[in-house]
Amino acid sequence: MKVNNINSSVPERGPACEGNFYPETDNGTDPGMNPRIQRLRKQSVNAENTLSIERALHETAFYKENYGKYSIPVLRALNFYDHCQKKTLYIGDDELIVGERGPKPKAVPTFPELTCHSVEDFHVLNTREQQRYTISEADIETYAREVIPYWQGKTIRERIFSHVPDEWRAAYEAGLFTEFMEQRAPGHTALDGKIYQTGMLDFKERITAEIAALDYLNDPEATDKAEELKAMSISCDAVIAFAARHAALAEKMATRESDPQRANELRDIADVCRWVPAHAPRTFREAIQMYWFVHLGTITELNGWDAMNPGHFDQHLAPFYLAEIAAGTLTREQAKELLCCFWIKVNNHPAPPKVGITARESGTYNDFTNINIGGITSDGKDGVSEVSYIMLEVIEELHILQPGNSVHISRKTPDRFLNTACKVIRQGHGYPSIFNPDTYVVELMRQGKSLQDAREGGCSGCIEVGAFGKEAFILTGYLNVPKILEITLNNGIDPVTGKVAGIQTGDPLQFKNYQELYDAFLNQLNFIVDTKIRVSNYIDRMFAKYAPAPFLSVVIDDCISKGRDYYDAGPRYNTNYIQCTGLGTVTDSLATLKKHVFEDQTCNMEQLLTAISKDFVGEEFLRQTILNKTPFFGNDDDYADDIALQVYQDLLAAIDGKPNIKGEAFHLNMLSTTCHIYFGKVMGATPNGRFAGKSISDGTSPSHGADTHGPSAVIRSLTKLDHSMSGGTLLNQRFLPSLLKRDEDIAKLGQLVRSYFTLGGHHIQFNIVDTATLYAAQEKPEDYKDLLVRMAGYSDYFNDMNADLQQEVIERTENEAL
Repeated sequence: MKVNNINSSVPERGPACEGNFYPETDNGTDPGMNPRIQRLRKQSVNAENTLSIERALHETAFYKENYGKYSIPVLRALNFYDHCQKKTLYIGDDELIVGERGPKPKAVPTFPELTCHSVEDFHVLNTREQQRYTISEADIETYAREVIPYWQGKTIRERIFSHVPDEWRAAYEAGLFTEFMEQRAPGHTALDGKIYQTGMLDFKERITAEIAALDYLNDPEATDKAEELKAMSISCDAVIAFAARHAALAEKMATRESDPQRANELRDIADVCRWVPAHAPRTFREAIQMYWFVHLGTITELNGWDAMNPGHFDQHLAPFYLAEIAAGTLTREQAKELLCCFWIKVNNHPAPPKVGITARESGTYNDFTNINIGGITSDGKDGVSEVSYIMLEVIEELHILQPGNSVHISRKTPDRFLNTACKVIRQGHGYPSIFNPDTYVVELMRQGKSLQDAREGGCSGCIEVGAFGKEAFILTGYLNVPKILEITLNNGIDPVTGKVAGIQTGDPLQFKNYQELYDAFLNQLNFIVDTKIRVSNYIDRMFAKYAPAPFLSVVIDDCISKGRDYYDAGPRYNTNYIQCTGLGTVTDSLATLKKHVFEDQTCNMEQLLTAISKDFVGEEFLRQTILNKTPFFGNDDDYADDIALQVYQDLLAAIDGKPNIKGEAFHLNMLSTTCHIYFGKVMGATPNGRFAGKSISDGTSPSHGADTHGPSAVIRSLTKLDHSMSGGTLLNQRFLPSLLKRDEDIAKLGQLVRSYFTLGGHHIQFNIVDTATLYAAQEKPEDYKDLLVRMAGYSDYFNDMNADLQQEVIERTENEAL
C-alpha cells in the first residue's frame, strides 16, 4: 500500500490565509472559524494544482493485461476496483472527512480512455499563466512512454473525430457550436437521498436479486443486462474497499500519533470508514462521509471534467442533525465544523484540465459541484432547516472557490432565509446564486417528470436543472446563435476564415424586407442544430458502448432495475441539452437590421455589412447611431423584447423534442459559462456595434452595457420569455457595494429576487463589486488574491482569469440603484 501521511509534510499550524478580502480579528484568527478549520483552509487555498499520472498508469497497465477478457462494463468495473485498491491514500492532519481523488489535495488525475494528453499539452499546462497544473518532467516522460502509445487511436475523442461528417467539422471549427463530450464524460449529475438510507451492501443485494430474475428465454438483452449488473456489483466492492483502506490507514496513524486527541479522531475516522459506504449512515458525520465516498467514486471512475453534486444536501443532512441534536450527540458547532471540513474537501478537487486548443485557454479550476440549499421538499413543503442556515455561514466565513452553491427560493421560503442569503451575497463573492423552484418544477414536469421527482430536482452545476438521482441530463455543448446570424449575412460563409460553414440562404443584399432576412437566419439555425444533434447522438452511443459508468449507475434510479448503464438509457429520465448562447447579441443585431436597414433606412444592407467587415473603422458615426438609436434587449422595450421572444421560440422549435438515442429528447437551456468569450473571439463585428473579437452576451443576460434602464427593466424584459419552456436561463447582474450597506438595502435586493421569480424567472446571480476594485485587482493582483467574482454559472478568483474574462466582467453594466 502506498501511503501519503501528511504528518511528515504539513506546514506548521497557524492562522488562516491572509488576504485583502478576508479580514482578520485583532487576535490573528479569522472570525467564525475554529483553529482546525483555519489550518485546513490555509492548506487548501495555498496548495498547488498538480497533475497526477497515477490513475492513467494503473488503467493503462490494467487494459494491457485484461482488454478482451471481459465485457466492456465488467472491464470498466474491474479497472475501477484495481485503482481503488492501488491508489495512493491521503489523510491529512486535522481532517475529519477523508478521501482524495488524487494522491494529495489538488492533485488531478487524467482520463486517457476519454482523451489522452500529449506531451505538448502537459508543457502548456505546466507553464501557462492562469490555471496552471504542475507536472514533473519525469512524469511527462513516463506518461509519454507508458500511456500515450497504448491509447493512440483508442480514445473516445479519437473515435468521435474519425467519424464526424464534413459539415459538422466545418461548423465546429468555425465556432458555431462546441461539443462537450469530445474530451470529457457527459452530464452534470446530482444525487437524491437514497444513499442516506441504502449502503453499498444493500445495493449489492438488489443487484443480486435482479441477476437472479433475468429471463434468458424471453429477454434478448438478458446477457447484456447480466454483464452490466455484475459490473455494478464489482463497483460497489471497489468503493467499500477504498473506504476500508482509509480505515486501516487511520488506525495505523492513530498508533503513531502522540497527541491523544488526534489519536482518538483517527480512530473515529477508522470507525466511520469501516461503516460507510458499506452501510447506510447513522450519524451526521457518517452521512457527510457517505456522500464524499460516493462523490469520489463517480469522479474517479470516469468523470473527466463535469459536475457531481449532492443535490439538496441540507435536506439530506437535516434528519441526522435534528436526531443528534435531540440526543445530545452533536452540537451546532460540531456540525458546522464537519460541514467546513467537507467544503474544504471539495475545494481540494480542481477540474481536470483539457487538451489541444482548449488546454491553451485558462478555463477554470472550478469543477462545478453545486450545493442546493433551501427550496422545497418532495412533498412540496418548505425545505429550509437549521442546516441550511449553517451552510450559509460556512459559505460566508470560508470564502473559497469550491463548492459552488445556490439558494432556492420558492413562494414558501421564509423571508428570513432569503435575507440571510442576500447578506452573504453582499460580501461580493458571487455566492450563492439564486434559483426559483416554482418555475423549474414546471420546467421538469413539462419534460415528463412526475411532480415528486420534479420537486426533488434542482440545479446540477451551473443553471441547468434535472430530476436528482433519477436522470441523466447530458449537456452536449454550446450553440453560438449570433454566429449563425453572421454566416447568414454571408450566405453560409464564415467571414472570419472565408470557409463554408453553413448552407446558402441567399444573398443578403437581395433581401427585400426583414422577414426575408429572418427566414434565412431560421433556415441556417435549423441546419446547424440538426448537424449538431446528429453527431451528439453518435457520441452518446460511443459512451454507452465503450465508456460505461457502472458505479454511477448504482446510485441513479432505475439503472439497477433496468440492468442498463447510466449512459445507456438506464436512468428513469434521459435528457440531452443544447446550451444556447448570445441571446442579447443576436437580438440587438436583428433589432439594428430591422430598424436601420429595413424601416428607418439609416443605411442600406451593403453599407452596414461593409462597416462590419471593417470592424467599424471609419464608421464610428454609424456605430454610435446604432448604439444610441436602437432599442436593445433588457430595457423593457417591446421592439427589442419581441425579437428576443421570437428568437427564443424558434430556438425551442429547432431543438426541443428532437429525439435522442435513448428514447427521449433534446431540450435547450440558455447557458454560456465562459463560452461567450470564446464565441466572441471567432466572430467579426456584429450589427449591434460590437467590435470583432469581443465577447457576446452571456446566458439570457442583455448585451454588455445595453441595459440602461436599471435591473427592474431587465427582469421585465427577461420574463417576457417563458422560462418554463427551457431547462434553465441565466441572468447576471452587477451592483455597486455601496447599494447594499443597510438592512433595508438587503430587503430591496430580496424584493427584486421575489419580483423576478413571481414573474417566472428561473435564475439570477449577482456580482457586488465596483469597477474601481476590478481595475485595482488588475494593477496589483497580489493585494486581491481572495477576490471572487461571479463569471457565469460559477464563481472564480478574478486574478485566476485571463484578460478576456476579466474584461468581460468589467464591461458588465454597473447598476447604481436597485
